[in-house]
Amino acid sequence: MQLQINGKAAFAYTAAHDIDPAKRTVAFVHGAGLDHSWWGLQSRYFGYHGFNVLAVDLPGHGRSAGPALATIGEMADWVKKFLDEKKIKSASVVGHSMGSLVALEFAARYPAIAERIALIGTAYPMKVGDAFLDAAQRNDQSAFDMETIWGHAPQVPLAGNPNPGMWMYGDTLARLARLAPGVLHTDLVACNGYGGGMEAAAKLKCPAQFILGARDMMTPPRGAEELMKAIGHSKAARVAISGHSLMAEAPDATLDALIAFLA
Repeated sequence: MQLQINGKAAFAYTAAHDIDPAKRTVAFVHGAGLDHSWWGLQSRYFGYHGFNVLAVDLPGHGRSAGPALATIGEMADWVKKFLDEKKIKSASVVGHSMGSLVALEFAARYPAIAERIALIGTAYPMKVGDAFLDAAQRNDQSAFDMETIWGHAPQVPLAGNPNPGMWMYGDTLARLARLAPGVLHTDLVACNGYGGGMEAAAKLKCPAQFILGARDMMTPPRGAEELMKAIGHSKAARVAISGHSLMAEAPDATLDALIAFLA
């Protein structure tokens, strides 16, 4: 689905279904440097089981025009505008990594619209190392390598993919290679600079589900503990076999947790 937001092209994958405002809606928000395709299995499942699906490409990612947005708050407001364009009055928001911060901030800013939120591979604060930021600022290939290697559990290079013939490192690197210069750095700075997590958690009115990879090196499960305590009424699912890229490393377990929470 292609439309215009703030005069710029914006894209969301809809699982090949028309949007019906009378149905329940799930908005999927990707992580830093990624796009809607990261949600392949999960978005298709809900699209074919009675939900509206909007797996968005944030500005500057995938098929959405740039520039990339500089803050988590701007991203949350952009998702709201996307829902408004389709006349969606309420939605569950599922976010991965950077997208999880967007989901949290969205629910705090728009409590009447946020039905539920799922935070996948999340941590707060979501700090980014200086070496990673520096490499991304220089658009150096090492930044893509860092995101790819740190973004998967150690078994990935050793035939760890549940999909035969799929190379997860290569898949991630191919997505990152499509980025315009500076987009990854903008995303990482937005994550690093987001300071509203606890305030957003205190405002949260809707149910929240954490889905965490037990072998996550980028946002280890312990990094979500304070946020879970602050939300209080949240639930948590820990995926033992996965690192940070749960939708690819453990697609079925991630989907099962979402089904239990949303359906």
